[in-house]
Amino acid sequence: MNKLGRGHRDKVQQFMTITGASEKVALQALKGSEWHLDGAFDAFYNPYADMIMADGISTLCNDVQVDPQDIVMLVVSWHMKAATMCEFSKQEFVGGLQSLGIDSLEKFRERIPFMRSELKDDRLYHTIAFSVFKKFKEIYNFAFGWAKEKGQKSLALDTAIGMWQLLFEEKQWPLVDHWCQFLQARHNKAISRDTWSQLLEFARSVDPTLSNYDAEGAWPYLIDEFVEYLTENNIIQKGHVKDWGQKF
Repeated sequence: MNKLGRGHRDKVQQFMTITGASEKVALQALKGSEWHLDGAFDAFYNPYADMIMADGISTLCNDVQVDPQDIVMLVVSWHMKAATMCEFSKQEFVGGLQSLGIDSLEKFRERIPFMRSELKDDRLYHTIAFSVFKKFKEIYNFAFGWAKEKGQKSLALDTAIGMWQLLFEEKQWPLVDHWCQFLQARHNKAISRDTWSQLLEFARSVDPTLSNYDAEGAWPYLIDEFVEYLTENNIIQKGHVKDWGQKF
């Protein structure tokens, strides 16, 4: 890039900053558009939907040295307020970069450890409305809408299981594998938003030994059936997991 004039160098840097593309991709797009930024963006984004699609996201992941299947990409999407998995609108992408203070690929790479840590951040924080939330819970609830198919109210079972295994790997819920096995054996249907959100509350508040499980509680029927499944199959762990409910 040193052989380029200052104006062209600035356009390459601007293109890389906005799209997250590599220098090679930026040069290719800009040269193909005769150095017009708008034309270069159209070559990089979907020209009809104004979106960064799977190929563009794959390029971004390669440039920031992250596997596209890494759970941190969920956190990236949360910051960008992305509506759908595997795609960003220009507005979502640029707005997310601005909110994260990212203006280069180097800064993007530097922010990855911070975003990964947000999956483990249990500190309470206040919104403008002074409501109290936890980051993990917000990311978890965001994941439902992000991962489901467009136009669907429920989340496909295979997708839900994959997301639970990734999300609860960070929180180390001992019953996650049993939950997934139960769903495949007894349910085999899409997951509702209510079940998705209530499972997190169940994992947070009910000890893995079920010692404090209230059969009269207002749990979704699927969670009640899961408890019966654990009991019938003698899966309940012996002993006590200290302060488990406080880990979320």
